[in-house]
Amino acid sequence: MRRDTFLKSMAALAATAGLPLSALAATNIKMMIPANPGGGWDATGRALGKALQDAKVADTVTFDNKGGAAGALGLAQFVNGSKGDPNAMMVMGQVMLGGIITGKPPVSLSAATPLARLTSEYNVFVLPANSPFKSMKDVIEQLKKDPGSVKWGGGSRGSTEHIAAAMIARAVGVDAAKINYVAFRGGGEATAAILGGNVTIGGSGYSEFSEYIKSGKMKPVGVTSGARLKGVDVPTLKEQGIDVEIGNWRGVYGAPGITAAQRAALIDMVAKAVKSKAWAEALEKNNWTPAVLTGAEFEKFVDDDFAALRATMVRAGMI
Repeated sequence: MRRDTFLKSMAALAATAGLPLSALAATNIKMMIPANPGGGWDATGRALGKALQDAKVADTVTFDNKGGAAGALGLAQFVNGSKGDPNAMMVMGQVMLGGIITGKPPVSLSAATPLARLTSEYNVFVLPANSPFKSMKDVIEQLKKDPGSVKWGGGSRGSTEHIAAAMIARAVGVDAAKINYVAFRGGGEATAAILGGNVTIGGSGYSEFSEYIKSGKMKPVGVTSGARLKGVDVPTLKEQGIDVEIGNWRGVYGAPGITAAQRAALIDMVAKAVKSKAWAEALEKNNWTPAVLTGAEFEKFVDDDFAALRATMVRAGMI
């Protein structure tokens, strides 16, 4: 059969079935993860990839990790290398907004195409198992005595744990500009530093530290939520007299220059993926809160959160 005859036949079949022609073709999603392996974006991207396949809206998903500069390096690679690609996706989140505010990278997030917010997660602060400190109270006492002696470990500058550390300092009467924050390129590096006792205290999403907390290799001393996390026996910062509450969200973007129809198709794929069994299992395993928001509403949310985050960082003395 000639190729043009074949395509016409497939188009007719798709129309009869009420499906777009693209539904008959293999969908191979390329997922940019703008972070090193082992962190929250990596877990999110791979969980979404599995969910896309579980929902049968993607045949294959390939992953490309590119860490550094709060996701700015991966963002630049995605924007410059995926223009017009209807099968390209990039994981991102509030951390990227913070990194853009502090780092002012040459490539703007606005160049890519907003698809959907996926989850929300609060941070937990932990001590290495061999730490001389036993509680957040001990850390705060030392912070007040000598701010520079307390090494806060976490993700890139502008990450939620960085912002939370500055907010904690400000809340207890310490100049936030004096905090000694050690930024790492990915969750795996931060975890290794905490386990090795190379930082005083570390912060990240609870899911990234949960196995080490359960095994006793890390001691949790506070979460950034307003109320205790479900099934997690860790006091909030507010319970301990520290008036700080901050959450983290993660989402996904499409490539620059895709059409409105292609954007709608990707959003539809994500909407089906987050209803899959694989995604439900990922939410439970990682203690992620579902927070799905799509299309124009998500785009407005990002703009509003960028402004709110900048204001928070100004108040915390970070910029």
